[in-house]
Amino acid sequence: MDIKKARFVTSMAAYGKFSGIGLPQIAVAGKSNVGKSSLINALCRQNKLAKTSATPGKTRLLNVFEINGGTGDAFHLIDLPGYGFAKVDKGEKLRWGEMMQGYFDNSRELRIVLQLVDIRHDPTQDDIDMVSYLRAAGIPFQIVCTKADKISRGSRMKYTAAIGRALQAQPWELICVSSETGEGRDKLIGCIAEAIKMPVEFYEDESQLPEEE
Repeated sequence: MDIKKARFVTSMAAYGKFSGIGLPQIAVAGKSNVGKSSLINALCRQNKLAKTSATPGKTRLLNVFEINGGTGDAFHLIDLPGYGFAKVDKGEKLRWGEMMQGYFDNSRELRIVLQLVDIRHDPTQDDIDMVSYLRAAGIPFQIVCTKADKISRGSRMKYTAAIGRALQAQPWELICVSSETGEGRDKLIGCIAEAIKMPVEFYEDESQLPEEE
């Protein structure tokens, strides 16, 4: 699979129905300034698809993108609000948390969460909490180490080992990517291709699925 076309669909303050809903969904999560928008642009090879900013906390809504629309590889990419931005007041942080919780509780199409962490830094407590939540909820996730071009290949094992220890994952399970060089793009697309073909399995039975309106 490759990503041949992508378009912005909508932004939402709370997860709900939107045009074209029903395709498999890939969610992108991570702390503010981890490089979510840059990664989305690099995956889709569109520099301005997702808005990037040097200011942390830019993404304050659920942003929906349609990828490969009209093909057998079509899916929605869901850009979740960045968490862990210290300069946001408690009320705003709570609202962001509720927004993401609402998404995880109500999306029937979610296949996997791409959990982004900056390869240069140890995971924050927010990162640890997010991974713990996904693991406890049984939601499939893939840890993605962004900004890999900032660390030499010879030094990476030290950084990925630390990230793996903090997030209870093996270093070889992590995918290292660079939005600048394109490194890791093909491997990540392969992960997405496998995920969109998988059935939803993180509800124990049909009674737990959110009811359709």
